[in-house]
Amino acid sequence: MLSVPVPVLSQNDRVRPRTALVASADRSFRQNLSQTLAGMRWQVREAEGGAQAWAEAETALPEAIIVDSWLPDLDLHEFLKDFRQRFPLVDLVAAGGSSQLESPRGPHRQELLYAMRRCQDADTVAWNAAPDSSNVVGVSTGTAPENASATAARLPATVREMAPVLVRTTAAETKTIPFPVPAPERVTGATERLPELVGNAPCMIEVSRRVRLVAPRLTPVLIEGPTGSGKELVAEALHRLSTRNRKPFIAINCAAIPEALLEAELFGHTRGAFTGAVQGRIGRIEAADGGTLFLDEIGELPLGLQSKLLRFVECGELQRVGENGSVKVDVRILAATHRPLAQQTQSGAFRSDLYYRLAVFLIRTPALADHAQDLPLLVEHFLEKLGRDMPVKRLDAGAVAKLAAHDWPGNVRELEHVLERGVILAGDEPVLTANEIDFGLAVN
Repeated sequence: MLSVPVPVLSQNDRVRPRTALVASADRSFRQNLSQTLAGMRWQVREAEGGAQAWAEAETALPEAIIVDSWLPDLDLHEFLKDFRQRFPLVDLVAAGGSSQLESPRGPHRQELLYAMRRCQDADTVAWNAAPDSSNVVGVSTGTAPENASATAARLPATVREMAPVLVRTTAAETKTIPFPVPAPERVTGATERLPELVGNAPCMIEVSRRVRLVAPRLTPVLIEGPTGSGKELVAEALHRLSTRNRKPFIAINCAAIPEALLEAELFGHTRGAFTGAVQGRIGRIEAADGGTLFLDEIGELPLGLQSKLLRFVECGELQRVGENGSVKVDVRILAATHRPLAQQTQSGAFRSDLYYRLAVFLIRTPALADHAQDLPLLVEHFLEKLGRDMPVKRLDAGAVAKLAAHDWPGNVRELEHVLERGVILAGDEPVLTANEIDFGLAVN
């Protein structure tokens, strides 16, 4: 732990506020540090990632910047190196948990170290104290039809370990009991996990790790996983972390467009190429020039179009429908499927040569059943998302038990829809009960 005396502010410091920039994907980290610095007469600006921090520094010209242990969009060490070259006079702190990757060396060293000490102390206290409403999914209990400890005992072990024993109360003693969720930025694997991929289970950390490894390259990526497991989120993360992130990200669902129109959607067409083509237009592939093309449900692509796509993948040239000439297009291809494409190549349903060109690097998104320990974290995430325009709703004990007992065939997408349906059914009530947890299997 750092041992730093409380800094004494000079009269000049009291008259002229300095500007500090706090860059972190962890909102709690930013808020705690900003409050401490503000109390020391600093003006504080915040950034959620490296790109935003760079833009803020160009605008605000801060005297100091404090960067958290990782950045969601840029490599931390490269950011520090480039930032030091571009802003040599800015006092720079890179925090790495309880120690510093880089310590301040300028005139504000004492104050910045003191602020970091206060922030670390607050973080330690928060983790050793009982969880509160700032980091839990609320579980509200009313009149219990049975002993609440028996209800908790029926929860799967992965959820039961995270939830306290439910306390039986009367209707007049309605009480909110915490359903704790570990802060994702402060758990093992936090430096690997991407913010958009919610989950701290090893299989989810592995997905984030593979995304970080391949994102900066031009390597084609095949994303396999069951429906609703977040394949498009992985594709978007690959684009965001790539060198092409300022160029278009174009997605097309190969299963959602009729076969007769799919070729024109992919490759474009000239005027009069077919009935209804009153004017020419470029296709989705050409629209992604310089950026990323995401082919969702690639396993549904008809065999005839697979051969045309293969030609484009091999030489980077396409031919619009109704046109003789070729167009050179530079795109990175990401593909996704819920089907086992390797097996489909053996049956002849998918071209093996196309498969091997698309599956240069494979990422598999797990079913929700494979990372059930992330259920509380996902519930918190979706309730906060649904509560952006209204107070965030909570779950009672019955709702928690009902969610925990479900096998989630529709995976994370099903969970999101179940919670959205529950929020709608609850109306103005602040608490979701088991009655509002409707899996859509039957209408009562």
